Amino acid sequence: MAGEERVVIVGAGFGGLSAAKSLARAGVPFTIIDKRNHHLFQPLLYQVATAALSPAEIAVPIRAVLAPGKGGSIEILMEEIEGIDTARRVVRAVGGDEIAYSQLILATGSAFTYFGREDEWRPFAPALKSIDDALNIRRRVLLAFERAETTDNPDLRKRLMTFVVIGGGPTGVETAGALAELAKATLAKDFTNIDPRDTRVVLVEAVDTLLNAYPAHLGAYTERKLADLGVEVHTNSPVKRIDENGVLAGDDFIETSNIFWCAGVEATPAGKWLGLKTNKNGTVPVSRDLTIPDLPGVFVIGDAASVEGDDGKPLPALAPVAKQQGQYVAEAIIRAQQGQSPQGPFRYRDWGTMATIGRSAAVGKFGKLEVKGFPAWMLWGAVHIAYLVGFRNRINVLVNWLWNWLTYAKGARLITGPDEAATRALDNPKAVDEELDKSVNALD
Repeated sequence: MAGEERVVIVGAGFGGLSAAKSLARAGVPFTIIDKRNHHLFQPLLYQVATAALSPAEIAVPIRAVLAPGKGGSIEILMEEIEGIDTARRVVRAVGGDEIAYSQLILATGSAFTYFGREDEWRPFAPALKSIDDALNIRRRVLLAFERAETTDNPDLRKRLMTFVVIGGGPTGVETAGALAELAKATLAKDFTNIDPRDTRVVLVEAVDTLLNAYPAHLGAYTERKLADLGVEVHTNSPVKRIDENGVLAGDDFIETSNIFWCAGVEATPAGKWLGLKTNKNGTVPVSRDLTIPDLPGVFVIGDAASVEGDDGKPLPALAPVAKQQGQYVAEAIIRAQQGQSPQGPFRYRDWGTMATIGRSAAVGKFGKLEVKGFPAWMLWGAVHIAYLVGFRNRINVLVNWLWNWLTYAKGARLITGPDEAATRALDNPKAVDEELDKSVNALD
């Protein structure tokens, strides 16, 4: 393929896959690179973490979506990128491979940030960004109940049955609500020595309201609905310390073995690869056509990009933004290759934003229209099913949701992962008690 015009897309999230599908329909040769072999529907990742869905129901192999075949016009590479040489127009992968491009689309997404405390806090407060993260959290949650079942120490049991979610945005709200439903409904009759309905779920937010991107009254409604589920909401409680004993949020120390991080995000290192100065959150400032001055043929889209909307404010890091940007840059490339005139600047069509709180409750904002309660929850479900990739996934998720709604049953309650830790917890609970006793005594 020497000398061939070839687009390279880095990242197979919403933006990258949207661009790839548009290019494929137009017959434009491209290579798409991702460090994983699947496209993940991240908005439902919390449901894997709380045992409502299985990973295969919210993820699909990239090759199954694009079906590259043998022609060579579509190439899919499972590689991790470590740099870009814009002078030579090549992307460098870990291990030394170089992939040449004529046009480059960077759709590398974002990651959770621990605000400079990652080395200290991440071991005790895992984030939720990948299937591995979700399975790790699911394992921690289910093991906590199994360990609580085997101990006679009431203090240890209380600590094991306390769950803290950090971050009052949509992911934090959805995770806290789902944890409360799992404990107080799904697991209510599953144990002999404990009552999961005694579980304490705490949602911690640094500012004075939840869902602060929404109108204040929707944030207040969300807080009330979470309280109905049994979730404690601690606003104005910035996190100051996280360790093996728990979390210090505001002036309150919460003893727990289960802390989950759903707070701020930052862009992945696309700007660093390009040698550019980025915004504080790592995003790359781009022009309204999603290009970078002085770097011809390079587009940055989705969570990795910072671009102003018609109101002069940066566009939000949302899946619909990334999808529309992917379609836009693909069209720009197609037009350029066909010698057509350029498009106008990118304009985001805002179809609204939504967040679910729990069973039969959600909030949404569509321009000046605001919705909440059961109608919002139904609309939230319909929108998310429509956005899933793959007809089979849509049907599976719909059936699971209907069954969960009718019965409260969540069928993905499997403890998977390394056997060593599970064996230590279940076959030798005394050792776990002694270890946790040391931590409790350290607090005295």
